[in-house]
Amino acid sequence: MTTEKLVDQIKKKKSFLCVGLDIDLDKIPPHLKDEEDPIFSFAKAIIDATHKFVVAYKPNLAFFESYGVEGWQAFRRIMDYLNTHFSDHFTIADAKRGDIGNTANRYAKAFFETYNADSVTVAPYMGKDAVEPFLTFEGKHAILLALTSNPGAFDFQYTKENNDTLFQKVLKTSLTWNNAERLMYVVGATKADALTSIREIVPNSFLLVPGVGAQGGSLSEVARAGMNSQCGLLVNSSRGILYSSKGTDFAEAAAKEASQLQKEMAVYLEEKGII
Repeated sequence: MTTEKLVDQIKKKKSFLCVGLDIDLDKIPPHLKDEEDPIFSFAKAIIDATHKFVVAYKPNLAFFESYGVEGWQAFRRIMDYLNTHFSDHFTIADAKRGDIGNTANRYAKAFFETYNADSVTVAPYMGKDAVEPFLTFEGKHAILLALTSNPGAFDFQYTKENNDTLFQKVLKTSLTWNNAERLMYVVGATKADALTSIREIVPNSFLLVPGVGAQGGSLSEVARAGMNSQCGLLVNSSRGILYSSKGTDFAEAAAKEASQLQKEMAVYLEEKGII
């Protein structure tokens, strides 16, 4: 999906909400556990209930890999379902890959060709040859880890050299890579105070922002500091939507949470003059 189509969806739905599919079988409603494929059954119900309020879905690969072959099969079914029935939604394979060039190329082919994801999260530690293979696919995107929401982000990401923090150096260096216009960036919602400086470096790029809700990030702070003239934000909520109820009404509860976030997002989009 091109960024132009993503922007169109944001305007149409008055939303920049991404739902993270972090599916934990210990947390899904008990009545689903007897299904032949409980991971897919849960995900399908969530997607069917929330798609009107959402522009993107982000399956977190760790939650699928941990269940072995069955998990990978469920991931494939979810991607096929999204691509068949909700192709206007941006899909993010949250895999956080990052390896040398020939391996990176295989990761890119796996997620872009085999699973037909629109984007993949990628770690930048090994430099451009670990990222550029993801940028050779037309209409696809690499979402580079820039400034994350976890406490350990302070171990390395804020390290300074020549007045730039490491995350600022990552941003600036990435702009020199081939097809850098296909890059997006992960910026944690709990680091909203850094969004102003980040926007000075990457004013036109999309930012994937996890950490709103269960992790304590503020949607209003993220929107007002990080939004650009085309929105440029995908704000992710996972647990706050997925597990808002453990009963048979789980999908309806998820839709209610997504709807509330969408309504708040519409206000910020109107304030910015985007809709």
